[in-house]
Amino acid sequence: MLKLAWIVPVAGLISAPVLAQTPAQGSIPDLRGTWTGESESVVFGPGDHPHHGSGPREDATRFTSQRFTMTIDKQDGRRFSGTFSSERHTETVIGVVSRGGRIFMVDDDGYDVATLLAPNRLEVCYLHLSAASRVASCTEFTKQ
Repeated sequence: MLKLAWIVPVAGLISAPVLAQTPAQGSIPDLRGTWTGESESVVFGPGDHPHHGSGPREDATRFTSQRFTMTIDKQDGRRFSGTFSSERHTETVIGVVSRGGRIFMVDDDGYDVATLLAPNRLEVCYLHLSAASRVASCTEFTKQ
């Protein structure tokens, strides 16, 4: 019985960091504002991607970094919209915040899943798939 008494407090301590990172149920972060960051991307194929450009040949894989700005100008509860831009291209982004705190977005040609790391830090991971190219990218954004 004494061993069982220790399991509950130890399990609580182990799970505390995980619980601390998850927004409280019903707590919707205010995402409005300007966010900036630099991507860590891998691009495959020769297709001309709006942000990452075109590759040298069909079977080429390249690692790129790109400076991005995301401006969220509208938010209504869990729903939001704005723009996502690089020096090459600007596109509209729309998104929602799940009840579990995960953020899902879609832009002109791909999908994003994001995690709020802190009130002013957001990691956005992007996936793009077309007949000519593929992109997988993560960017840590800081709110300005």
